[in-house]
Amino acid sequence: MFHTNDIDLKYDIVIIGGGIVGLATALTLRKKNPNYSLLLLEKEDKIAKHQTGNNSGVIHSGLYYKPGSLKAKNCINGYHKLVDFCDTNDIPYDLCGKVVVATSKNEIPLMNNLFERGKQNGLKNLTILNKEEIKEYEPHVEGIGGIHVPQTGIVDYVKVSEKYAELIQSLDGEIKLNEKVKDIHQQGTTNIIRTNTSEYESDLVINCAGLYSDKIARLTEKKLNVKIIPFRGEYYKLTKVKESLVKNLIYPVPDPNFPFLGVHFTRMMKGGVEAGPNAVLAFSREGYKKSNVNILELIESLAWPGFQKVAFKYWKTGMGEMYRSFSKSAFTKALQKLIPEITEADLTEGGAGVRAQACDKNGGLIDDFLIFEDNKTINVCNAPSPAATSSLSIGETVAEMALSKLK
Repeated sequence: MFHTNDIDLKYDIVIIGGGIVGLATALTLRKKNPNYSLLLLEKEDKIAKHQTGNNSGVIHSGLYYKPGSLKAKNCINGYHKLVDFCDTNDIPYDLCGKVVVATSKNEIPLMNNLFERGKQNGLKNLTILNKEEIKEYEPHVEGIGGIHVPQTGIVDYVKVSEKYAELIQSLDGEIKLNEKVKDIHQQGTTNIIRTNTSEYESDLVINCAGLYSDKIARLTEKKLNVKIIPFRGEYYKLTKVKESLVKNLIYPVPDPNFPFLGVHFTRMMKGGVEAGPNAVLAFSREGYKKSNVNILELIESLAWPGFQKVAFKYWKTGMGEMYRSFSKSAFTKALQKLIPEITEADLTEGGAGVRAQACDKNGGLIDDFLIFEDNKTINVCNAPSPAATSSLSIGETVAEMALSKLK
C-alpha cells in the first residue's frame, strides 16, 4: 500500500511526519485542492507510531483551554469534525462522558474556574456535582465536588489515522515510509529535501514531525526560540476483576501551572482501563522505557536554558513525578485520591507515551499549539494533547495557510 522508496521527484507540497496531525493536514489539502501534488514522508515503517499510537484515546471536549487560544478553537472545532468523520467512516467511538473531581477544599476554586472556562468555550450541559452526585456517575470515587462533562469520549486514534491515510491515497496523495529527513536546503523559490534514501523538491514544506519538529524547523529557521522537551507518561492498567471500579473517565482537577492533566482513569476503546499518566523527563525523545537513553538528546534537554529554569522553579513537583515513576506504592497513593479502594495489587504495568512539549528559552512550557511560517515552510512545533482530537481542525488551519502561499 505504501511506497518505501522512489525516484527523486518534484512536488508542490511535502509534509514531514506521519502522525495524526500530518495525516489530517494531508487529507485536508487533498480535499481542498487536489491539483497540487502532495507527498507525506514518515521516518518509521508505519504511520502513527509515536505520540498518536501511544496516547490514551480520549476525545477531549475543550474544557481545559484558555478561551480564544488555538487549543480552545481547534479542540472545539476538531471535536465536531472528528465525530462526524467517525460517523461517516464507521469508526467506533463512545461519547461516554467524564467527571473531573476535586478532592480537597483548595481545589474547589480551581474546579469552579474550570467550569466557567468550559462554558466560555461553548460546552453545553456541564454540571457541577456534589459528593453524592459524583457517585451517581462513578460509585467508587471519593470527592468533595466535581464536574460532569458529557461531551468527552474515547476512540482508537490509530484507526482514525489509518483511515486518513487510506483516503489520502484514494485522492492521489503519496505516503512514503522509511524516509527520514536529513536536511532541507532552500534554493530560490523551492525547497530541496534530502532523506536517507532520496531527494525531493517542493514549493512548500509542512513540518508535522512531532517529537522532532524543532529539529526539522531548525533546518530552515536557525534562530528558533523553542526546544522540544520530551516528557514520558507512564500508565498502569487495572486488573480485569477491578475494571468495574471505573465506569468511564475520571480526572483530577489539574494544576494550572503545568500543561499536564494529572493521573486519571481512562476506559479504553479497545478494552480495559488505564491509570495514569505521570509526567517525567524522558532520557530520549522516543524514550518509552526508563532504559531508553540517548545521551546526546538528554544533554540537549538538560542544557536548554528554558528547561533549567523550569526545573529550578518546579523541582519539588518534578521529584515527586520521578518518585512515582520508580515507586508503584507512590503511584497507587496518587490514584487513591480519586478511588481510595485501589491497591497496588489492582495495578499491572501498562505502556507509556512521550509528549513533545515545547519549552522556550525563558522557561515557559508552551501551553498552546505553536504554528509559525515563512515563505516556503510551515512548522507545527507544539501540538501535544488535544492535538489528536483537534487534528482535522489543525489540518484545516495549516491547509489554509499552505494554499494561501501556493496561490
